Amino acid sequence: MPILNRVADLQPEIMGWRRDLHAHPELMYDVHRTAAFVADRLREFGCDEVATGLGRTGVVGVIKGRKPVNGGDLKAIGLRADMDALPIEEETGVAYRSTVPGKMHACGHDGHTAMLLGAARYLAETRNFAGDAVMIFQPAEEGGAGAEAMIKDGLMDRFKIEQVYGMHNSPGMPIGTFATRVGPAMAATDHINIHIEGLGGHAARPHKSIDSVLVGAQLITALQSIVSRSVDPLDAAVISICEFHAGNARNVIPQTAELFGTARTLTPEVRDLIEQRVREVVNGVAQLSGAKITLDYERSYPVLVNHPAETGIAARVAADVAGEGNVSSEIPPVMGAEDFAYMLEARPGAFIFIGNGDSAGLHHPAYNFNDDAIVYGSSYWIKLVESQLGG
Repeated sequence: MPILNRVADLQPEIMGWRRDLHAHPELMYDVHRTAAFVADRLREFGCDEVATGLGRTGVVGVIKGRKPVNGGDLKAIGLRADMDALPIEEETGVAYRSTVPGKMHACGHDGHTAMLLGAARYLAETRNFAGDAVMIFQPAEEGGAGAEAMIKDGLMDRFKIEQVYGMHNSPGMPIGTFATRVGPAMAATDHINIHIEGLGGHAARPHKSIDSVLVGAQLITALQSIVSRSVDPLDAAVISICEFHAGNARNVIPQTAELFGTARTLTPEVRDLIEQRVREVVNGVAQLSGAKITLDYERSYPVLVNHPAETGIAARVAADVAGEGNVSSEIPPVMGAEDFAYMLEARPGAFIFIGNGDSAGLHHPAYNFNDDAIVYGSSYWIKLVESQLGG
């Protein structure tokens, strides 16, 4: 089944929504304009229920099918899109570029939201299914765990969701292609926050100081040895220290330094090992250097694990839309993190990637969602609902 003709007809309107959202990016939970835009569209479409304020600023639209629900069939599935942008200064130069300094949709959440709105428009018109199609528009994917917040607000139970599905665009994958995998598909991410208290002094008298910069450098080098020498080479792990703050004068050895980074893993066992070794390395460098080092190791998003049966469903639906040759079901795991992982811990489901063509990478100031992907993404959502809630 190729893309739906009605979705192709709607593409210019969906693209208009996407570009409006792109021009007005909002961060984390502060997505009030975006959430209002989504809720207004859902009401215009005639959704049977539009709920706001889940997980602080999340929006849910429920569309009820017109067919009767048979006893053993699914009664409700959830489809999720994220709404938040990133604190990045846009460099695309497009006419609809961000109107908000220092903020931009650099991850394509504007496209995710627009594609799901397009599907909601079609499903509210046709209702060629049984049960409830639950449209989930989530805030704060970019580090705020908005998915977890919506679940804690009763998302799954309130709307009786039995399966849940997510989608993300992928730069470098051709337009009209999809990719997924069974099992761990995206990494858990943990935050490493280190404060070093040394002994400041004159640059000419280092022997009278405890150099927090040297201690920080030793820590960075030692932490990198964890993945290369403590983790099985057949297991995946990444430690990246991305911030190093110390000093404000060229001739003063600073008293303090701070390091910030992340650890990413694909299994609970490796996740535990990484945390253990980070703590041991910090303690060892503190003992070696004489500095006081404080570690705040914060567990964040869990591993995103796709369920086997639902991943098979997602791949088959994608093949119906794009053709079997344009769907991969065995892509390697991605070491980036996604808080849709929380939803897959709460309900069976699957996460799928959709091609964004030859664009700049995610989180890059020149990134832009490719509007040519809209018809494929919206058609996927529609066919997923109609196949799973066929009645």
